[in-house]
Amino acid sequence: MATPFALTAQAIDVLPFGARLAGARTCALFKSQDMEVIRVVLRASQSLPPHKVPGNVSLHCLEGELEVMLGESRQSLQAGQLMHLPANMAHAVRAIEDTSALVTIVLCDES
Repeated sequence: MATPFALTAQAIDVLPFGARLAGARTCALFKSQDMEVIRVVLRASQSLPPHKVPGNVSLHCLEGELEVMLGESRQSLQAGQLMHLPANMAHAVRAIEDTSALVTIVLCDES
């Protein structure tokens, strides 16, 4: 069964999972016409392959640590840190340790 999106004007808990991180899974929190927010959970060494999206992206590491690959460059994103990626910037992400992060994507009309 899919996790339902949050309702309009509904508060969503995005505190770190802490001890519950081991059983947590990635889920979309909400999607509107122009924005989508996803809570991504990656286990240590798990990765998202190189990709790009047509809109701006923010990565907010809630707990753990991510390595963000931008071409040949690698940057650490630790708990409490936020990173902006402009539209169409190719990137990949790898968890250094068990991690949860909020990903916000600005959706663009691709017509």
